[in-house]
Amino acid sequence: MSAPERRRQLLDVGREVFARKGFDGTSVEEIAARAQVSKPVVYEHFGGKERLHADVVDREMHRLLERATTALSAPGHPRDLLERAALVLLDYIEEDTDGFRVLLRDAPATSGAGPFGSLLGEVARKVEHILGAQFADRGYAPELAGLYSQALVGMVAQTGQWWLDTRSPGKHEVAAHLVALAYDGLSHLRSGNDGSGRPGTG
Repeated sequence: MSAPERRRQLLDVGREVFARKGFDGTSVEEIAARAQVSKPVVYEHFGGKERLHADVVDREMHRLLERATTALSAPGHPRDLLERAALVLLDYIEEDTDGFRVLLRDAPATSGAGPFGSLLGEVARKVEHILGAQFADRGYAPELAGLYSQALVGMVAQTGQWWLDTRSPGKHEVAAHLVALAYDGLSHLRSGNDGSGRPGTG
């Protein structure tokens, strides 16, 4: 294998093992054995387990956020934006289950992932920036994007764990139910220019 190919292989193997065993339960020895290389090869590419884990996380975050950015950049009503965001997350859970499990686990203490512990908190903060820009463009209070991004990512992540085992109802129906729950609040956002950011009353 070329160096880039070997690096991709180790990232793929690392993702699988971290998803099954978590950061603390994973060893460089196991990753090397599953990749059929020696431990020094892993150290040569990543320097250790911490860097490999960080690069696995970075790659998964990039994949997920690239999908979210594409889905949320198209025109649409705020309710449509939330449904797109929910479907992006459900698609990711279905198609990249190992990546989802890695992001779902608590981050290592050295990762600087923030006070929420879970790396999905980082995903929510990234989605907040995307939603904030879209809210502002449509006349909604952008400061509420944080609330809705945290709520939506949290709901989808929790529901997604359950849905992985049941796969019923279908993901489009799951997304519709989640958005209906979130939209009870979103439908009352004030669309005026007073800058209060408070929900309206009608």
